[in-house]
Formats: sequence, structure tokens, C-alpha cells
Amino acid sequence: ADGELVQYHYGLKDLVTILFYIFIAIILHAVVQEYALDKISRRLHLSKVKHSKFNESGQLVAFHLTSVIWCLYVVVTEGYISNPRSLWENYPHVYLPYHVKFFYLCQLAYWLHALPELYFQKVRKEEIPRQLRCIALYLLHIAGAYLLNLTRLGLILLLLQYLAEFFFHMARLVYFTDENNEKLFNVWAVVFVVTRLFTLTLYILVIGFGLPRVESQALDPERGNFFSFLFNNILFRMSVLLLVCLFQASVMWRFIHFQLRRWREYWNEQSSRKRAAAAGTKQQTKLLKRDSGYHENGVVKAENGTSPRTKKLKSP
Repeated sequence: ADGELVQYHYGLKDLVTILFYIFIAIILHAVVQEYALDKISRRLHLSKVKHSKFNESGQLVAFHLTSVIWCLYVVVTEGYISNPRSLWENYPHVYLPYHVKFFYLCQLAYWLHALPELYFQKVRKEEIPRQLRCIALYLLHIAGAYLLNLTRLGLILLLLQYLAEFFFHMARLVYFTDENNEKLFNVWAVVFVVTRLFTLTLYILVIGFGLPRVESQALDPERGNFFSFLFNNILFRMSVLLLVCLFQASVMWRFIHFQLRRWREYWNEQSSRKRAAAAGTKQQTKLLKRDSGYHENGVVKAENGTSPRTKKLKSP
């Protein structure tokens, strides 16, 4: 009827929906690979290692761009950005609007489809552990937010994470086309730091101040309230915040270490180029001096190797 808002809950039938969209994701993956990435990579003549990274970044750029636009539309439509209190008010958020539930199911389907794609794309054995770890972390966080009724917080965190990942993989694509162009890596570095700060602030706001003020603090799995009662205990709340801060600090430390190594390699490359240019200039100067006949073995000679002095003609 007019005026009624239909909302949804998770259940076992979600598994069938996820399975269907896994096949859809595999088809879309093949379309992007066939009609976009393969045509570009053939023109670039990349090595096997770069070709694998190019395909990975190309697929993730398409996925992250779509997810950022979709996620931004959802959080703006639902008012999660304009009203931050909605992230914890009326917790647990058991019933979801259609586009929120559909977004989470598609996210789970995409990251599950990435497992068979490791075989279809013939990913190198050295790269498989890293990609499996990445897929497992995304599935753990997305499924955790979906099943523990933290979908609103999960949407904001995914938006921040995907935004930083989009700039990183876009910078890699630009680098493969032109190895001297690393400007987008600098943009990614700024976006990464800003998103980490927003993520940490959001955790502190929701866990430290939001969830402890929820009216229903009793453990009630039937209503979807799993752990809000734990946040009444200040020791538990501070322990969770400490773990979050340590995790974010470790991420930032790896990022800083990566940037320092990258800058060191850049300056070493620049200095080696300068030394090579200086050596080439000296060698060219020596050749010019030798060819122009300035001196040779302490004796000044002309260009044809003869003495520059004028010869006196003998009288007949």
C-alpha cells in the first residue's frame, strides 16, 4: 500500500541470492577483462608480472569505483552522513532497506567470486597467499557487519576503504602506462592518511560514545542484540578501542615504511641518473677535445693531426 516501507532481514535464503550473483560477478569480470583490459595490455607490451598486476588493478578499479558511487548514494539517501547519531541509535538495526541489503549481498558475492577467479586468471603462486588474505579480510568484515547488525557503520567504513583502494589501483594503472608518472601515488598517500584518520575517529565515536548509550543493553540474540551490553563495561570498551588503535597504528606504520622505501628508491634512481649524465658529459667533452685538436700528449695539434705552425718554404 502507499506509504508502507518494506524492510528486510537476513536469512538462509540469502545464500541462494549470493550464489546467483557470484555467477553474475564472474560474467562481468570476464566482460571487463575481454573488452577492456586485454586490449589495453596488448598495446602496452607488459611483462608477465606487470601483466598480472595490471589485470588485478584494472578489475579492482572498476569494482571500487562502482562500489564507492553505490555506497555514497546509500549513505546519503539514508542520511547516515548528515545524522551521525543514526549509526548507533535504535541499535540493533535488524531490518534493512532494500538497497542496503542488496548492497551487502553483492559485496559478499563479489569477494566470494574472487576465489575461483584465482584459478581462471592463472594467478602466480607467489601472489595467491596475499590475495587470499585480502579476500578473507574483506569477507570477514563485510559478513561481520551484516550478521551483527552493524550495517550502518559498515557502510561508512567500506566507503572510506574503497575510496583509498580506488586511488591506489588507479595510480598503478597510470604507472604501468607511464613509469615516470607517479603523481597519483602522492594523491593516494594523502587520501589514505585522511581515510585512516576518519576511520579511527569513527570507531572511537561509535564504540566509545555511541553504543554504550543504547537503551537496550541486555543480551538478546533473537532481537539481534549481540554485544551492546558489553560496552557498559569500561574495561571491555577501552580494550576494544586499544586494539582498534593498535591495528590502525600498524597499518600506518606499514604505509610509512612503504613510502620511505619508495622515496629512497626514487632518490637513488635520480642520483644514479645524474651520475650517469655527468659521466656521459665528461666522456663527450674528452672526445670533443681529442677531435678538435686542442692537445695530445702535451703537443698542440691541428684538426688533421699536423702541427698548427706555418711551414717555411725552402728556396729551390
